Amino acid sequence: MRRGILILLILAAALRGEPKRILIAFHSDTGNTAALADAVREGAARVQDVSVSLKRVQEVRDDEIRAAAGILVGSPVHWQTLSAPVKSFLDRMGRVLGPEFGEGKLGGVFVTSGAPSNGADLARLDVIAALLSMRFAVIGGVLDGGYGSLGAQAFGSVAPAAREDARRFGERFARITLKMP
Repeated sequence: MRRGILILLILAAALRGEPKRILIAFHSDTGNTAALADAVREGAARVQDVSVSLKRVQEVRDDEIRAAAGILVGSPVHWQTLSAPVKSFLDRMGRVLGPEFGEGKLGGVFVTSGAPSNGADLARLDVIAALLSMRFAVIGGVLDGGYGSLGAQAFGSVAPAAREDARRFGERFARITLKMP
């Protein structure tokens, strides 16, 4: 009897296949974007059958970009837009992915800024536009009240509410990534 159960468990694991890979790539000046990225990672890691990799944009290898089923991009807001290292990363993503770009992949964005009026939405829209241009399907977040958002955000230091919003965002992203072929 035990042998039969063990065989079934092994077969179930073999049929499940490799976990879906999610890459969380971010740039952080002060540590706030890194803290928000970690909260996004915590949320994504709650979902079984996903493998989550958290890296600074300059540490991401080309093969990690190609292997990811979903890529989440995090940036501090610089002059109402994304940071230069994140812009360079997006440019590199386009070159690495080649003519098929992000076809069949999911993308999302999270940002940090000094204050709500510093351009967080503009920065997120810039990343979303780049992801859409590369043919990614873009996934947003869900706020505490149930409304959708462009993705997680924090103003100043990462407050507990922003951390929980980022966890929900990461978890939602991971659940939807599992549904992709």
